[in-house]
Amino acid sequence: MGLLFLLSATLLTPPVPAGEIARAAHAPRLDLRRVAGFRAKPPGKRYSVTVPIGKPRPALPLPRIEGPKDARLPLVVIDPGHGGHDPGAISPYGGRREKDVTLALARAIRDQLVATGRVRVALTRADDRYLVLEERYGIARRLKADLFLSIHADSAESDEAHGASVFTLSEVASDREAAKLAARENKANIINGVDLGAHSGAVSSILLDLTQRETMSVASDFARLLQREAADEVPFRSDAHRFASFVVLKAPDTPSVLFETGFLSNKEDADFLTSKAGQQKVARGVREAVQIHFARRIAAEGR
Repeated sequence: MGLLFLLSATLLTPPVPAGEIARAAHAPRLDLRRVAGFRAKPPGKRYSVTVPIGKPRPALPLPRIEGPKDARLPLVVIDPGHGGHDPGAISPYGGRREKDVTLALARAIRDQLVATGRVRVALTRADDRYLVLEERYGIARRLKADLFLSIHADSAESDEAHGASVFTLSEVASDREAAKLAARENKANIINGVDLGAHSGAVSSILLDLTQRETMSVASDFARLLQREAADEVPFRSDAHRFASFVVLKAPDTPSVLFETGFLSNKEDADFLTSKAGQQKVARGVREAVQIHFARRIAAEGR
């Protein structure tokens, strides 16, 4: 077989004069293609593929604003986490789903805030529907909200983990657990490997740097206030104020806080968060913090 291949190669390759091979051997640069008798092939035909991506999705209709009909009053947008096909955490105690717990908590908080007559309130979702993460804080921005509060309920591998946390934005997470939680929550945008919330590079990092510093400072002040005011009603973790890169906190001009109200993987927390009494306690704590927060803001602005 080897002999046949050698004979075939010899017959197919045009002979090269011996003098030319000698001259090529002493040349400064050896043209192997010429010596071997090969010719460069012309470039082949190029092809392109066009894939239609469809029209951009229309903007979601804005939710109803509840409370006094006075546009001068501060507006709080409450975001019940998860929803629709995304159940969030599922408790091993009765199979209670995070998306249902957060909606019940959001409604209780809304009712308590509206009852004060001092703020206006809107919910990003008032029923069991799915929202892309950017749509959630996008609603707050479009409504020109003064505060954005995203409500969640955590889960952990250990059923001993318990207590509430309040997160504000930071690209550097305060601990490994916070980073893992943010990564898990941010995956709510991804279905079958497609990132539904991916945006173009038109968002300027300079704009974020200039506008987000004050926004993050206000959010951190509210986070500490929420822990202080709700501590009598809601059990908190010892390291309650934490930092992570949650997508829903990335509105550059809306102070935003993510309230992890407890662990559905812990029986005591799950019972607390799914009971009417527990939900009212969470709502009262948020109500007190919101009232003090805006009273301070109004006083600082000299209104």
